[in-house]
Order: sequence, then C-alpha cells, then structure tokens
Amino acid sequence: MARHGIDALATGQGLAGSGDLLARAALRAGIGAWECDLSTDALTWTRGVFDLFGLSEGMRVARPDAVAMYCEDSREAMERLRADAIARRRGFSLDARIRRADGAYRWMRLTADIACSAGRPTHLYGLKRDITDERVRWEALRRLA
Repeated sequence: MARHGIDALATGQGLAGSGDLLARAALRAGIGAWECDLSTDALTWTRGVFDLFGLSEGMRVARPDAVAMYCEDSREAMERLRADAIARRRGFSLDARIRRADGAYRWMRLTADIACSAGRPTHLYGLKRDITDERVRWEALRRLA
C-alpha cells in the first residue's frame, strides 16, 4: 500500500502547498530561523522569530534593538557566547529570557553556528525556539520536588 503523502513529498510531486510545509510546521512549533551578517550586523529573521519577539513580520530590526530585548543575564551570556563563537569559529546554544515588544517575558532556546569564507567568519545563523511553556512546566516540577 503506497503512502501517497510521504511518497509525494519525497519525490517532490503532488500535495498542493507542500512547499511551505516546513515553514508551517516551524511556526506551529514556535521555531524561527535567523541570520546576522557579521560585516554589517544586519539581521534576517523568519516569521517565527518576529512572532517570538512580538514584532510585526518584515519590520527592520537593528541588532542593538534586538539585543536590548534580552533580559540582562541572558544578554550578557549571549554576547559572551557570540564573541567566543566568532573567535573560535564554532556554534553555541543558550536558553535566554527576553522581554517582548508587548512587555511579556518569554524563554527561547537560541542555537547558533558560524559561516566562514576563506577562513573568516562572515555570518552567524541558527534557530530561535520558544520554550516558555517547557520552562513553566520545569519550574513547576522543580517546586514540587
């Protein structure tokens, strides 16, 4: 028995609208992709990152403004890990707390990696995933323990 949906995706045939399947699934999971051009600090975000920060999709966000949305401890850790990642040309992961544009606090898991050209770091890129619900559950279990 053929599994038409899976086979169609694997071969790139059929299933109208499957081209945006990954984007829809990422949004549902609270995941967004991001990139920072290290020569200009220009940011590129997918919709999931705009949603996480409570910002309108497509608006221009300067890196200093995005960094300012991180709570102090998370901001310090992120900047330290970022500098180390660039210097050592290796990625990192961090659970960070942010304050959205609407004032709500959220937790995200930030993963980053480095793209290099001719041995020089050119871009940081990765994923940001909303883990607020996971943190709330973890804190509740911790209090019960």
